[in-house]
Amino acid sequence: MSNIVRAFEKGKAFIPFLTCGDPDLETTAACVRECVKSGATLIELGIPFSDPTAEGPVIQGASLRALQGGVTTDRIFDLVRDLRRDVTVPMVFMTYANVIFSYGAENFISTCKKIGIDGLILPDIPYEEKGEFDSLCERYGVDLISMIAPTSENRVAMIAREAKGFIYLVSSLGVTGVRSEITTDLASIVRVIRENTSIPCAVGFGISTPEQARKMAALSDGAIVGSAIVRLIERYKQDAPRYVGEFVRSMTEHLDYA
Repeated sequence: MSNIVRAFEKGKAFIPFLTCGDPDLETTAACVRECVKSGATLIELGIPFSDPTAEGPVIQGASLRALQGGVTTDRIFDLVRDLRRDVTVPMVFMTYANVIFSYGAENFISTCKKIGIDGLILPDIPYEEKGEFDSLCERYGVDLISMIAPTSENRVAMIAREAKGFIYLVSSLGVTGVRSEITTDLASIVRVIRENTSIPCAVGFGISTPEQARKMAALSDGAIVGSAIVRLIERYKQDAPRYVGEFVRSMTEHLDYA
């Protein structure tokens, strides 16, 4: 059983997303530690990319600021090494194929294993094209996280059967960003997932309030929140860790009732 699957056994999961290096790596590290203190189950770390096609304007802006600030993949690896001195919850990278290709896929994934990264989320790699990454992740014991979207339709069962770590269930069509309401029939998708795998699934894209998080976690095994957290960091910059911690605490407290 992977560390990620084991983390979901403790109850409904809360997974915060942070863009590494926005506004700087020291603030990212402090925010991660506040998230963990506030009850985060798993941490999703975004490696900035110049063309983040799955992201809305909030996270796109964070990626641009991080890149302009000089963030590199190697510096993010060093960030994780530092975090692993005291952070024990699973951590996963969310990034894009070009980032891994430019670094060298085997070098990137083997380094992930060495520094304590538990999984990878690659939103621009469809299920049918995951082979090269999947084999390397299998070799080095890094979970390649599958994404299922409302458009997956008759592919849901197939994706679920081969899933590792957890399934990232996309709540809505489009890119990441805060949504006032999530209207997708997620219950029917979760039902197909449950029929085909015991791997947990968590819902992301658009969740910004404790009520939304509780509702999505009640349907699944957890909630993923990105843009709402990144927006706090954009607003408060180096002072953000305290506010991020308070926000995550407001979310995790509600999940107890999901």
